Amino acid sequence: MITEVLGIQKPLVLAPMGSVSGGALAAAVSRAGGLGLIGAGYGDAKWMRREFEQAKGAHIGIGFITWSLAKQPRLLDFALERKPSAVMLSFGDPRPFAEKIRASGAKLICQVRSLAIARQALEARPDVLVAQGTEAGGHGGMRALFTLLPAVKDMAGDVPVLAAGGIADRRGYDAAMALSADGVLVGTRFSASDEALTAPRAKQRIVETSGDATLRTTVFDVVRGYDAGWAGVTGRALRNKFTEAWHGREAELTARREAEAKNYWQAAERQDFDTALIFAGEGVDLIDAVLPAAEIVRRIVH
Repeated sequence: MITEVLGIQKPLVLAPMGSVSGGALAAAVSRAGGLGLIGAGYGDAKWMRREFEQAKGAHIGIGFITWSLAKQPRLLDFALERKPSAVMLSFGDPRPFAEKIRASGAKLICQVRSLAIARQALEARPDVLVAQGTEAGGHGGMRALFTLLPAVKDMAGDVPVLAAGGIADRRGYDAAMALSADGVLVGTRFSASDEALTAPRAKQRIVETSGDATLRTTVFDVVRGYDAGWAGVTGRALRNKFTEAWHGREAELTARREAEAKNYWQAAERQDFDTALIFAGEGVDLIDAVLPAAEIVRRIVH
């Protein structure tokens, strides 16, 4: 069972969302019976140290963007020194890092978004796979969870599989379990939690919007200068004036990146989300209030 593999009481894991899943949120999810994962994002040792301190004493793990970790592998050593219970790798080849993670005593979780990626991940001998559907907020693939999950589960053999993408309430949890998931990995619902690092105005937008207001796009990666790393991968975000202006005009945005980036980062600094990014999944329809993380865990997994 996934609870035995990860040493938790409830089959729920917090998605390691960059700039959202900090130490306080990870600890709150873990203390509610799930497993909280700190989102390391693009890598910042000073930030990681602070967030591990925030979660001190809690049974938590950490998640990395694998292609970013490959550019600064020392960050994995830094994280493992803090004895996380699990390390999740997403978006890149996990095999070069698998043995070091296992040797530390941490469980290896690999997120996959296609069967081809799942085959590669299984070569790393993970303890857990995450099948991520395109309904998910943030970066992901193009396959819906409804069909991807059972296909990954059939391929995984004895390796437990978590479902991710669009799960924000008990109904999503029940549906995932009916499709053979061993548990769930939840992101956007926790973005609108008390403990999340999400900006207050962004939390409110998540509460007020609907799944119709999301789209998969690359424009935010282009303007932030991350498009090379995310080549071929889109991210689901809330539509705003910036996406209206640039979605479908990515080549022009690339050509004007220097000027547009200055405006973008200024908007992000003042929490102007008519321009700045809010990653969110299609499950925002089911989010009607900002809640404590423990209450979210309780509502999803009684």
